[in-house]
Amino acid sequence: MILGGVGILALGSHRERHGAALPPDTDARLACHVAQEAAQRSGATFLGVLSSAYELPEINTGEHQSLDQLLDELRRALLHAKRDLGIDRVVIVNGHGGNGILREWLPILEEEFGMRLCFNNTIITLEGPHAGTGELSMGAAIGIVDESKLAEHSDFSKHPEVGFVGMKEARERYPWAEQQAQEVEKMGVRVDKYLGEKLLECAIVDVVNDVRELSREEVGP
Repeated sequence: MILGGVGILALGSHRERHGAALPPDTDARLACHVAQEAAQRSGATFLGVLSSAYELPEINTGEHQSLDQLLDELRRALLHAKRDLGIDRVVIVNGHGGNGILREWLPILEEEFGMRLCFNNTIITLEGPHAGTGELSMGAAIGIVDESKLAEHSDFSKHPEVGFVGMKEARERYPWAEQQAQEVEKMGVRVDKYLGEKLLECAIVDVVNDVRELSREEVGP
């Protein structure tokens, strides 16, 4: 099935600490994997991955960009998709929690470009605590985890970003961060490749469903 009017754009983070066992661009790699596989299955066009990523205040996990920078790069990607590729429907596959703020901008961008946009946040919904078991397991499924560093990964004094366990300000400001931290403190972290494959499959299927839903919609001028 060829869906020439539908594109899939990956959105992650490229310079974010993910403990010892995962690389800094974990979010981007996971989003790319899901987006590319969904494009392969659905016939939609893979539009690549953005370089920019936004992070919430008090979440100091690495190098991120301002919301304006992220929006500027997204606008350029959407313009290219519509003007040069004839795409008027785009599923944005997000692999980084801080980017969730873009959902508030979708109606504005849809009107600006005369496009239909869908923000798919399934990776974030499924993965659980930052750099925890879910993300480690998905990383293992695509071959980016160094399991020899798992013990160091679980040393929260060296890697406070894992589950936000050692990030006091974030835990105080965001109830969800406190919940993640408590989960990791209680359960620890592990690598389960089978779990990772299942989580990724769920994310891919959800994106394919979004593509099919968009393909049935009419888009105005």
